[in-house]
Amino acid sequence: MPQQDPSVTPESRGDARIDARTRRGRLQMLMLLLVCASPVLFSYFTYYVIKPSGGSTNYGALIDPQRPMPAAQLIDERAQPQPLTAMRGKWLMLMTDASACDEACARKLFTMRQIRAGQGEDRERIVPIWLIPDQGRVDERLSNAYNEPYAGVRFMRMDRAAIAQWLPAQDGGRIEDTIFLVDPMGNLMMRWPKDPDPKKMSGDLKKLLKYSRIG
Repeated sequence: MPQQDPSVTPESRGDARIDARTRRGRLQMLMLLLVCASPVLFSYFTYYVIKPSGGSTNYGALIDPQRPMPAAQLIDERAQPQPLTAMRGKWLMLMTDASACDEACARKLFTMRQIRAGQGEDRERIVPIWLIPDQGRVDERLSNAYNEPYAGVRFMRMDRAAIAQWLPAQDGGRIEDTIFLVDPMGNLMMRWPKDPDPKKMSGDLKKLLKYSRIG
């Protein structure tokens, strides 16, 4: 009969079992986090590394490093406050422009509505948002055309300084020239050029929605 090591006590064996359970618990937690994040990570990898469209590059410019949502407040269409982070969980198309909304602003609203509608069943995964940096009155014709259930454009007011700090303008341009894309985890990830090609924008979105089931 083999002799037991006198240094191995019941207490030390119990501690070893606790340590083993702790390691298993940490490993399981890590695996769970990877599983939760994998849809978005896979979509990024596929979109930017594998390039499933036969090697072609994306139309929109990737924002690097990504910019997470700031701790900012929005005021919704009912004049109710809500945190910007409450918008996580969907793909967000963002534009910002004054409440007066000139012709260029109206074109961006039209583009976002049409691109969302063109995604078919996936359109419910996309929320277009107009960030309004002032307290001016919005023309009712814009509300009737875009801020209704089918068009799905949210009219949200946000502090001008917070918008400028979060959204990066193109070199030599203004943030008002641009439509941005935010992923469901709240990261600002893409910026389309001024006066974008709606067909190419839609192609970017279709690929992202195809390779990511999150949001």
